Amino acid sequence: MSVNLCLMSLLLIPFAAAGLALIQQGLGRSRSAAHSMLCSLCASATAAIVFVLVGSAWMGFAGGAAHRLHLAGRTIDWLGAEPFFAAGIGSSLLAGPYRALVLAYGIFAAGLAALIPINSGSDRWRLSAVAAASALLAAGIFPLFGHWVWGGGWLAQLVPLFGLPGFSDLGGAAGIQVLGGLGALSVAWIVGPRQGKYSEGVAAAIPGHNIVQVLFGCMLALIGWIGLESATSLLFYGAGVGQIALTLVNAMLAASSGCLAAMLTTRLRYRKPDASLSANGWIAGLVAGSAGCARLTCAETILIALVAGTLVTFLVETLELRLLIDDPGGAISVHLGAGLWGMLACSLFASGRAGWVALLLAQLIGAATLLGAIFPLIHISHRLLNRLIPFRVDADGDWQGMDIRELGAGAYPEFVLHADEFTPR
Repeated sequence: MSVNLCLMSLLLIPFAAAGLALIQQGLGRSRSAAHSMLCSLCASATAAIVFVLVGSAWMGFAGGAAHRLHLAGRTIDWLGAEPFFAAGIGSSLLAGPYRALVLAYGIFAAGLAALIPINSGSDRWRLSAVAAASALLAAGIFPLFGHWVWGGGWLAQLVPLFGLPGFSDLGGAAGIQVLGGLGALSVAWIVGPRQGKYSEGVAAAIPGHNIVQVLFGCMLALIGWIGLESATSLLFYGAGVGQIALTLVNAMLAASSGCLAAMLTTRLRYRKPDASLSANGWIAGLVAGSAGCARLTCAETILIALVAGTLVTFLVETLELRLLIDDPGGAISVHLGAGLWGMLACSLFASGRAGWVALLLAQLIGAATLLGAIFPLIHISHRLLNRLIPFRVDADGDWQGMDIRELGAGAYPEFVLHADEFTPR
């Protein structure tokens, strides 16, 4: 592993956080813009501190100390057993920088996973609840699944356990994107829709207040995704310089294909391209391409991203109009939907490594673990946390906006009127 290349990749990851923060605040209401950005900062800050103090011990790293279960003659590595508070990180540098690099990666990755649910709770999720949920994610949920996939856990060891290839997540599609998307789904269920979103069962359009910032956020996210995918591939899968160069190319192709697919789909369906859905397609392409970023050919990446960009437009509509789930930024569709597709699709094009059926089965086990074990853990944890720290702001706060209610000042003080202030509640 090239340490310098890994460090450079890690330094790019914050651009992904900045891009997602701009996207989610731009797709929300203007009266909650400052609150949305502050939530993003607090989620990243809380996740960083809690992961270093607690989560890094549970996540561990391949070859490190771990808790193991012995069942039916098999040993299952299920949780890391490193020291809390990142103790001994300085002395470990004498043996090499790997542990410190994994710690740095975990800080950024946990922060990204904590950012994604803010998108679904936009305009009504309280700041204190955001911080508490981020701490919960970084302390236990993210490290648990991260250990299973990247820390030498049982999902990475399917070969000795079940004779299958190990579960593969080269760019964080499962451990960050799908995990964050599951958190977004849980939050959307708990906080419910925004006031005025569903009147008499009909969905009202609440457009984002600044689509220019959303599109600029897409550009920043591309830079961050290149760093995220490169760092993951280097740290956990031993990617070489050539594979990292391919990762860079594939990231651009994935974003481009996803965006163009969403743009064309909305053009055909609505007669004009939709800017916000095209932005969602850009991120969906990046998410779907993450699972196999360093092992996919350019043509395979384009195909996977085209499907993701098309799929996300239908998922957004299904969630909003049919399932009546208010997801202002489309986080569930983009991160959960496209992430699951990418996890499964990468196995279909990996025949050079092993039989695609065995690879697909390994990826299905990973997807089933996320949906059947991690999501119930997330949702039950959020339900309990909601009893201690109510997630949703009160009705007046929902109507006034989160900026005034929670921060005492708006992001745009010169704009004092809102269209729905003249409509009955």
